[in-house]
Amino acid sequence: MSWTQVADVVGLACLTAGAVLCLCAAIGLLRFPDLLTRMHAATKPQVLGVLLVLIGVGLRIRSGLDVGMLVLIGAFQLLTVPVAGHMVGRAAYRTGGVEQAKVRLTPDDSTD
Repeated sequence: MSWTQVADVVGLACLTAGAVLCLCAAIGLLRFPDLLTRMHAATKPQVLGVLLVLIGVGLRIRSGLDVGMLVLIGAFQLLTVPVAGHMVGRAAYRTGGVEQAKVRLTPDDSTD
C-alpha cells in the first residue's frame, strides 16, 4: 500500500467523521430545548466537524497552496466561532433569553 492510498483512506475517514459530527450538530440545533444547549451544539461539534472535513480534503488534494488555504479556513473557524457563541450567549443573558437560575456567575461577571 502506497503513501497516497493511506492518505486517501485516512482522508475518507476524516471526511466521514466530520460529516457525522456536522449532522449531529444540526440535529442538536433542532432538538435541544434552550439557547445554551443549542449554542453548545452549534459551536463544539460543528467546529470539530468542519476541521475534520478540512483535514480530509487536505489529505485528498495534497497541493501546497490549497492546503494552506484549508489551514487558514480552519484557523478562522477556531477564532470566530467561540467568539460568536460567546456574544450570542451574552446578548441572550442581557435580554432575558436565558433563565437566571441556570447560569452561575460571580458578582463581577454579572455587572459586565
